[in-house]
Amino acid sequence: MAIAVFVIFVLLVLAVSTHAGRRARSVGGYFVANSSIHWGVNGVAFAGGYLSVASFLGIAGLIAFFGYDGFLYSIGFLAGWIVALFVIAEPMKRMGTFTFPDALNRNFSHPGIQLAAGLSVLVVSLFYLVPQMVGAGVLVEPLLGIPHFWGVIIVGSVVIVLVAGGGMTSTTYVQFFNGGLLLVFATVLTVAVLARGISPADRLVEEGAGGPESYRYQEVAVELDGNDVRADLPGARTVGRHAIVDSNTGAESVVFYRVSRLLPASADGDGGYTAEIKGRTPYFETGTAEQRGWEIEQIDGESFVRIEDWWRLMPSAGGADRLLETQYRAVQPDGSVLVNGAPAGAANRLRQMGGVSQIPEEYGEATGPVGPLRLLSVLSDRSTVVQRPKTAVFSTEAGERVTIHYQEPTEGAEFMRPGLMFPLEAREGEPAVTTLLNRLNFISLMLALFLGTSALPHILIRYYTVPSAAAARKSTIVAIAGIGLFYVLTMYLGVGALTGGALNPETSNMSAPLLARSFGEVLFAVISGIAFTTVLATVSGLIMAASGAVAHDLMGNILRREFSDKAKVLSGRLVAVVVGVVGIVLGISFRGMNVSFMVGWAFAVAASANLPALLFMLFWKKTTAQGIIASILVGIVSAVGLILLSPDMWARYGLDPAGAPMPINQPGIVSIPLSLIVLVAVSLATAGKGEKSEAPAAIP
Repeated sequence: MAIAVFVIFVLLVLAVSTHAGRRARSVGGYFVANSSIHWGVNGVAFAGGYLSVASFLGIAGLIAFFGYDGFLYSIGFLAGWIVALFVIAEPMKRMGTFTFPDALNRNFSHPGIQLAAGLSVLVVSLFYLVPQMVGAGVLVEPLLGIPHFWGVIIVGSVVIVLVAGGGMTSTTYVQFFNGGLLLVFATVLTVAVLARGISPADRLVEEGAGGPESYRYQEVAVELDGNDVRADLPGARTVGRHAIVDSNTGAESVVFYRVSRLLPASADGDGGYTAEIKGRTPYFETGTAEQRGWEIEQIDGESFVRIEDWWRLMPSAGGADRLLETQYRAVQPDGSVLVNGAPAGAANRLRQMGGVSQIPEEYGEATGPVGPLRLLSVLSDRSTVVQRPKTAVFSTEAGERVTIHYQEPTEGAEFMRPGLMFPLEAREGEPAVTTLLNRLNFISLMLALFLGTSALPHILIRYYTVPSAAAARKSTIVAIAGIGLFYVLTMYLGVGALTGGALNPETSNMSAPLLARSFGEVLFAVISGIAFTTVLATVSGLIMAASGAVAHDLMGNILRREFSDKAKVLSGRLVAVVVGVVGIVLGISFRGMNVSFMVGWAFAVAASANLPALLFMLFWKKTTAQGIIASILVGIVSAVGLILLSPDMWARYGLDPAGAPMPINQPGIVSIPLSLIVLVAVSLATAGKGEKSEAPAAIP
């Protein structure tokens, strides 16, 4: 079913592209759809292009894993449209023809502006393109049962055909199609979440109707003996220990024990066996290279297989210590992979996680159907306990790279208030400077989201597809209404995925599709198909922006010659192919990072490189061409440079994040003011030496 829906969506998108391609032969037709799009269609297309996988997959996942803090992305993404509506919409339509650099350079006619702004469009588009491609791979992997990189390649190839063939017209109608579907089916999924309510006793089916039921992780009493534990498990013995040490207090905050134990095994009569491991039943043959370590032990005439897996110690002040079962993936020194103590494979992979273990007594075993406010009230109750997935990564002395996925019991009231992702209050033993950096990181992110929206190239070019400035403002109002509604719904998609135990422990990006699958294959197929068109809609807009920047702004300035309209359209198509290929490569490289988190970087670069130049060009008469050029270049270099030196990128390089030169992950709090200061300083220094901008009157 899911594959059929996927194919149908692909064919529909390609059909639109083919039809629209007939209108994309002229420069105006290819780059701005001849400015003939109705404001209502453009408004929904705005929503369809803006509501990227960062919104649909990323934010829902962040809410599911981090509660209230994930919803802050929704607030930031929506708030940025206030700037777009009251400051940017009408001037952009009046001052440009095809591209953002075109508008920025209108009052100067300076080739340096088009070069700098064109470069900025390319950089921002690539930063925004990467998380879309990552989300595409994450989505297609379970949908079609193929590796992540093939998912990225398939989606990238379809988008290249879409943009190179149909230009802005096809991009507009794909985004319109996507925006409408997103709003309708996000509403359907939200209603389903409210109708199901919350139940600690749920046994949701994973992987479709034929999949296994959600697994209840074991909990056993233990006795501690130094670094050893004695647990009531068949054949149990401790073979390893790892502790996570709190960097502030030096205390062991989480302790894991590696336990060797016996599991019942069933023979098939042909020398093979099956054994149930966390609700899955992989098949194995003893003694083979792929199954080494899986040896059968006979006890009282029964067959057992010995595995080693990791358990979390839950100490108790009263002496009743417990071990809680976890999941883990381990990469051996020879490259082989174990999942939960057995070789990884289709029949042995990680289970979904999440859920609610306790709700207020007044609801009994389940709440039943609830209203929107009642659901949030139950989750916010202090007696509610949710199970949040968390991860610990370390290497053993034998060179094994271990990733443990465990569940953290969290009070509902804590889950539904700020602090899990962006800690704003000092933790025990935390230095004052760390608390300050956490707050600066949060402020920096909010700055980027609020100021970056109206400076995103694929958003700005949409203003050129409508016939008038009034239509630009109307389409912005429609966009705000649709986007605002959707972001309210993401809150229910996120908490619904958590309460339904529909979380992939390795990536938060699959929370919404897995939530849909918990209601059946049909809804999963439709939601996955919509998520696919979401990728196409956003990526096509990004590639169109990059294509226009190169063909219309960079090519003529770099080569210093005038090109015919036919040559510009042809070069635009070629650039679409090149940018698409680059996006595919980067999408494969950044697998595993949350897409909303990476989109925050794109917003920071856009707010740093584009917004100061745009606002000062519109509203400060002393702005000079040299000031704009310097501001754009400083914004690009500072934002990108600080990102590359951030703790998250330091960890991606395999280095200690604590040693990163940039102490916070979000660069906006530094790069945005720096770009603005440079623009003012350079403009004042070069005043009278070049052409001045005649800023239009402020918008009433």
